[in-house]
Parts: sequence; C-alpha cells; structure tokens
Amino acid sequence: MRVVVLLGAPGAGKGTQAQLLAGRLGLVHVATGDLFRAAVRSGTALGREAGAYMERGALVPDELTLRILFERLEAPDASAGVLLDGFPRTLAQAEALDAALAERGSRVEVAPLIEVPEKELVTRLSGRWTCRADGHVYHALANPPRLAGVCDVDGSELYQRDDDRPETVRARLASQLGALTEVVDHYARAGVLVRVDGRRPIEAVTADLLTALAPAGRSRSAVG
Repeated sequence: MRVVVLLGAPGAGKGTQAQLLAGRLGLVHVATGDLFRAAVRSGTALGREAGAYMERGALVPDELTLRILFERLEAPDASAGVLLDGFPRTLAQAEALDAALAERGSRVEVAPLIEVPEKELVTRLSGRWTCRADGHVYHALANPPRLAGVCDVDGSELYQRDDDRPETVRARLASQLGALTEVVDHYARAGVLVRVDGRRPIEAVTADLLTALAPAGRSRSAVG
C-alpha cells in the first residue's frame, strides 16, 4: 500500500493540494479532523472512544488516532494507498506511524514538503475578513470585496476575527513551526523528504508535487 505524507505549515496550501493530488493519483485523502468526524458518525467502538475525547475538547491520543487511521486503510477504496494531510504533526507521531507501518510491512514512501516563507504565511493567514451579518468570507488578496470593508452580498461591515489578526497568526505559527521542523528533519533523515516551492500558483505547485511523487522526481529532489 502506498503511503504519502504531505507536509506544510498552516497557510501553505496543503489541504488544497492534498485534494488535487489524491484525485490524480487515486489515493484516499485522509485529513485527521475529517477522519475523526467520520469515525464518530459511524458509531463504531473507535469512533465512540474518539468522540469522548473530542466532546471534552481533549486531543485524541496518538495510539487511538493510528487505530482509526488503519481501520480506514482497511476499506476497499483505500487499496491503492493513502495521502495523509495533517498527520503526523509531531516527531512522536511520525515515529509512531513508522512503527505501525513497519508492523504491517509498509513505510512512508515519500513526504513532500510545501515550503512557504513565514512572512508570506502570515500574509495569507491574516488576510481573511468576515461579514458581520451572515458570515460571508473574503480575503484581502485572494478574494477581496468590491468595496473595502463592505460585504458584496448584504452591504454589512467586514471585520477581522481575533484568530485572523497578524499578531495572533504569528504566535500560532511560532508554536507550530518548531514541531513541523522536527517532522521534516525526521523524513529528511529517512531519505523520503521532497521540497516543493509553495509560493507559486496552485497549478504550478500541483505539477511539481506530481513530479516529486514519481520515482524519477524523488531521486532528483529528495534531501537527506
């Protein structure tokens, strides 16, 4: 079974690229949050166990996450493999994933990293503005309103949520990038990391990722 781990900081476009790549490669796109919600809806024993953590706002333990992940991988539509988006987030999770895969005679085949400078990540993540009346969402760069500060749909004021303010975004990134660096270093040591420039248009990043996921592309781009 093919296992691909897609890496990138918040705002790097990982979720968008994961959906595009999964469709092109015939892989199951597994985002951890979606996986948990699906498990809870299914009403299985694992889903109920995960739901108990989620209901009280606690993190689902790594061991339970892996059990839910491998239960998903046993489904017929996952026979070609999986593209992991959002897991592993820490070195401990990466090591636990390696061990669980090794028990099944498998391993992470390739770990593409979508690289975007921190300054650009802040710009991307702090550009979101929301309509007060009905929650319509805009982005200062990607989807600006016709009139600054005013919703195109209902004319109400646009405001920026506390989570979207630049200072909040910088603090959140600071807390997450250290853990990401450890995961990146882990896959670099394993010889499966491939770096892709995430500053370019979506289509260009997708093309580079597809090249990186091909054996020839990995041999040229993998870093140790």
